[in-house]
Amino acid sequence: MTKAAVLGAGSWGTAFAKVLADAGTDVTMWARRPEVADAITTRHENPGYLPDVVLPPGLSATTDHVAALDGADLVVLAVPSQSLRANLESWKDDLPADATLLSLAKGIETETLMRMSQVIAQVSGADANRIAVLSGPNLAREIALGQPSATVIACTDSTRALAIQKASATGYFRPYTNSDVIGCEVGGACKNVIALACGMAAGVGLGENTIATIITRGLAEVIRLGVALGAKPATLAGLAGVGDLVATCTSPLSRNRTFGERLGKGGSLESAQAATNGQVAEGVKSCTSVRALAAGFDVEMPLTEAVHRVCHNGLEVQDAVGELLGRRTKPE
Repeated sequence: MTKAAVLGAGSWGTAFAKVLADAGTDVTMWARRPEVADAITTRHENPGYLPDVVLPPGLSATTDHVAALDGADLVVLAVPSQSLRANLESWKDDLPADATLLSLAKGIETETLMRMSQVIAQVSGADANRIAVLSGPNLAREIALGQPSATVIACTDSTRALAIQKASATGYFRPYTNSDVIGCEVGGACKNVIALACGMAAGVGLGENTIATIITRGLAEVIRLGVALGAKPATLAGLAGVGDLVATCTSPLSRNRTFGERLGKGGSLESAQAATNGQVAEGVKSCTSVRALAAGFDVEMPLTEAVHRVCHNGLEVQDAVGELLGRRTKPE
């Protein structure tokens, strides 16, 4: 039986730990705060992130990453993309030698413009075939409640991908395997930015036609960047692309969609952050790194550019919409 260490006890880390436990995997979580570890282990809950969700009795947590990693053959990295490097630096010497490293983080590192699998390889020294990523329409609360969902596990080593698939397959969670790590990571990083744009549009009172347009044109941006980086278009037409994009752009459970909506209603970055209980809206930072990565490959991403300017340059949402509509017309 697989033994997994889930490093990170936020919403998605906790939900995925529950999936692994429900699938029969032996799971230990690492939490930064003692009160979170205690709540998971003794009361079988994580009320700060997943209120009213009952966790499996066998799921335990600790603040000692060495204890969590002991004997693990699957290490799940469930921290935000921009803090992954710093956390991994403190964990790397204690990673089991041949464990599979699975990233749940969705983003592009701001300073290096690296994808998460590249950060993991650089910091840990692990071969690329030991590193996997997970992406798809995975709203944490719905999955924690046992609502049906699917995901994609991408790894260049098919044997490792199949092992993760077996360790996480339940009656409500259906994992598919894929070898296109780049495609899954690009889709996961970019969808957060497009979700911010959808939220902003909803916040200023625009309707479903506008949201559908943003999703569709956003997908075109994601595919252009993905192909430039070496991704397969089919990956971005599947769960890791369209599936994740639709869920994140339309659901009130999506932090990025909700964050963007508050900005569209006139809120500041600070007030929007406070309203999401301090949880990270990855797209706020990812819009800058995705924009810079696209520029390096001469890929045009006007929606990403607009989101960056709203979040970081003070552009009003209404002005951003006007600029996008004022772009020259061309064939689709």
